[in-house]
Amino acid sequence: MILLFHVPNPTAKNRFLNQISPNPEMVESLPIGRFQLQQQRSELKRWVPAFLSSHKTLFTVLWIVAFGSVFFWQQNIDGAGFSVFGKDGPGRPMPKTRPFAFNLTDFGGVGDGVTDDTAAFERAVSAISKLGKRGGAQLNVPPGKWLTAPFNLTSHITLFLAEDAEILGIEDEKRWPLMPPLPSYGYGREHRGPRYGSLIHGQNLKDVVITGHNGTINGQGQSWWKKYRQKLLNHTRGPLLQMMWSSDIVISNITLRDSPFWTFHPYDCKNVTVRNVTILAPVFEAPNTDGIDPDSCEDVVIEDCYISVGDDAIAIKSGWDQYGIAYGRPSRNILIRNLIVRSMVSAGISIGSEMSGGVSNVTVENLLVWSSRRAVRIKTAPGRGGYVRHIIYRNLTFDNVRVGTVIKTDYNQHPDDDFDPKALPILEDISFIGIHGQGVRVPVRIHGSEEIPVRNVTFRDVSVGITYKKKHIFQCAFVQGRVIGTIFPAPCENLDRYDEEERLVKRSASQNVTDIDYDI
Repeated sequence: MILLFHVPNPTAKNRFLNQISPNPEMVESLPIGRFQLQQQRSELKRWVPAFLSSHKTLFTVLWIVAFGSVFFWQQNIDGAGFSVFGKDGPGRPMPKTRPFAFNLTDFGGVGDGVTDDTAAFERAVSAISKLGKRGGAQLNVPPGKWLTAPFNLTSHITLFLAEDAEILGIEDEKRWPLMPPLPSYGYGREHRGPRYGSLIHGQNLKDVVITGHNGTINGQGQSWWKKYRQKLLNHTRGPLLQMMWSSDIVISNITLRDSPFWTFHPYDCKNVTVRNVTILAPVFEAPNTDGIDPDSCEDVVIEDCYISVGDDAIAIKSGWDQYGIAYGRPSRNILIRNLIVRSMVSAGISIGSEMSGGVSNVTVENLLVWSSRRAVRIKTAPGRGGYVRHIIYRNLTFDNVRVGTVIKTDYNQHPDDDFDPKALPILEDISFIGIHGQGVRVPVRIHGSEEIPVRNVTFRDVSVGITYKKKHIFQCAFVQGRVIGTIFPAPCENLDRYDEEERLVKRSASQNVTDIDYDI
């Protein structure tokens, strides 16, 4: 930026601005020359003090610096010598976010939806892996249909999908590599032994960005779902995207669709951001196509997304029974906000049921759940161990939802018979603030048990239009907590009543009253 302060004449200045790049190596090779740079720096030392003595001039300098910053951002100069734009012309420019940028076509990619482009992805990632110490590189996927088998990413990579670019997963499961079961799940999620890897995979990585102009990653899961229903698969299906033991992950401005299994599965990762992402799968006949499943993850933000899938839109996990307890990695510090979600089979936002490593410090806010079976759900069981605590649901809207809020403590699915039934989860410190909506059959169902009571639950500012006029619409069992102010429908008898100023009005006579009715 120093050179923007003083260039000998307007012609040289214009020529310089037309060629400058933020890459230091390229600056050294510009026509202006090294000797001229040194001469300008020497002159600058004598000239800057007097120059900055004028307030008007200082304002001009700041304006030029700001303009120059925007100018650099827009230049998209290719530091590696490859075209930044696609083979069909510039179209919508791809912003360059790394010191180097490549196109998939530079590595032999075809993009006709028929040619196998796996080798092109692998060659591109291999080239980028050598640039980590120089800031990594961006791999541009131009418009087209790019058919590929699963491939691995590397650290310091930006995978950028252009508008109308679509990565297609090869449907033949023989092309999907097998991997060991996840350590916190025991033998495997659906079958004993190895599991299929994900279409796009990463392990022990740092600084990975998958973004674009709303390009698509399509798992073509239809054949997987059919084989799963027909029991023709011998291994657990693979996710669409999976990052394991990695940090600083950003997924933004893309569409993910038709995953064979869970769509995006960050496993034991830190600092994960998902923003402006659309996730789609059929709401029926697409089994276990969860949208986003943070699993034993820390410091996660999921925001401004639309998710409509065949299972949970989001499911926060941390391992399964004795294997999750032994692995001991909680999911914590998770913020979910500004989402529209739909799940006709499961729930909009779930915690569990695999939560044996613990889940804490979760905030879900500004959420719309529409045409769904359940809105928000916590599910666990004896044998899970772990805990779910410090959970805040705030400003939720339910539109045509069968059951709004669910806490379930008898979700008895286990990896094997070796779990400890005395490993009881702890459920406590859960708040529901600002819950509204219409067309809801049962607004609240909290099914604690004598073994697993639900403690310190708070409801405040709840008003949900119901479609079923039965007495026990607000259902509770073995729950302790409080209601603040007036809420609709009327709360269960298990909860203490407080006024709007949080002064005690009535203490609950019994916290163990059960009025759960699953027929509603």
